[in-house]
Amino acid sequence: MKKEELSYIYLLLFHALLGIAIFVLPFISKLYTLVIFVFGIYYIIRTKNRNNEALLISAYVVSAEVFLRMTGGGFLNEYGKYSVLVFMFMGMIYSGFSKNAFLYWLFLGLLIPGIVLATLTLDLDTDVRKAIAFNLSGPVCLGFSAIYCYQRKISFTRLLGIITAFAIPLAALAVYLFLYTPSVKAVVTGTQSNFETSGGFGPNQVSTILGLGAFIFFVQLVLNSRSRLMQLINAGLVVVFAFRGIVTFSRGGILTAVLMIFIFLAVLYYQANYAVKFKIGIIIMSSFVAGLGVWGYSSMQTGGLINKRYANQDARGREKKSQLTGRETLIASEMQMFWDNPILGVGVGRNKEIREKKTGIVSASHNEITRMLAEHGSLGLIDLIILFCTPIFLFMFNRQNILALSFLVFWLLTINHAAMRLAAPAFVYALSLLKVYTVEEPAVHRE
Repeated sequence: MKKEELSYIYLLLFHALLGIAIFVLPFISKLYTLVIFVFGIYYIIRTKNRNNEALLISAYVVSAEVFLRMTGGGFLNEYGKYSVLVFMFMGMIYSGFSKNAFLYWLFLGLLIPGIVLATLTLDLDTDVRKAIAFNLSGPVCLGFSAIYCYQRKISFTRLLGIITAFAIPLAALAVYLFLYTPSVKAVVTGTQSNFETSGGFGPNQVSTILGLGAFIFFVQLVLNSRSRLMQLINAGLVVVFAFRGIVTFSRGGILTAVLMIFIFLAVLYYQANYAVKFKIGIIIMSSFVAGLGVWGYSSMQTGGLINKRYANQDARGREKKSQLTGRETLIASEMQMFWDNPILGVGVGRNKEIREKKTGIVSASHNEITRMLAEHGSLGLIDLIILFCTPIFLFMFNRQNILALSFLVFWLLTINHAAMRLAAPAFVYALSLLKVYTVEEPAVHRE
């Protein structure tokens, strides 16, 4: 076994032990939060970001963010986004950024009118700073991450290193969830999103990161597992994260993971030679069988309630009126704000105020697309077009970034059900802009 593989295993074990330690002594979570941030700064300064260390430490933070939040480790609610912003900024200081990234400077610039409008129109009893920070920390994090990543040359090996950085802290999350809810059967009583199986935290966000975790370990399995032991470890972790994601009863993260894996395998298959296509075919069939097994086990553990959840039924098998757990009302109200204010929108943070006054519903947006349209109007529409079209255009000319379309899909689907509460969609989106090169063609490793 190679040194890199041993290091990977030891790091997974260390983080599994860290998950146990934080479950027993929760205050360790705050120390962990501080260590990540301080070490990240030190790491980038020491290496002068020669090998894009800013991407490695940012990937680590993105994966750790939900775990830190659910264990009370975050000193700030936006810790993940602010940390990524700091690391991206430091990375740009040491290694610059592409002058062709002007589209993302434009993206950031088009957010400014909405900020100005908000300062003039938000209610007097509203904390303007918090309202703007809550709604714009995600887009700003995305903008600076995109500027850093835009056409940045990076080796395929380094891209796999970033995937590994994503993977490592997820071990702590998995262990913590099993300790928090050792028996899924005991806590599942209905078909609503389940906080008990989500570590006591928001199921939507936990499902998002668990789905991302399932994808990350699937990539590790297919592209970064040379030995039989590594294959077993990563395959086992794919199953673990798929199961824990399913039993959160929050569908968004799991459906996103399934589509990411499908697109990843489709890109691999399309670009591979005949011999590798045969191996990918075996992987597809094996994945399908494994998926059925995980779903069957999840169904047993939930007494069949997970089947009703995905069929949009309640515990008695009755069809629910809402297909999107009430989010249709939020989407409709935000689209109406866009039609009423098509040029500049209503201003950052105002959609929540207006919705409360008109409908009595007190809820922040779950959909970043309709929020951008409502709060930024046509400028928001231009921003969304930039975000959607640019990665696709770049992929057409750089097929070596075989994960680019999967990254883009993660961003697009996640912002439709969880907005940009987490740093994950912002940072993962930016990775779709990397210019990847390979010394050798990426291969599917199997013994």
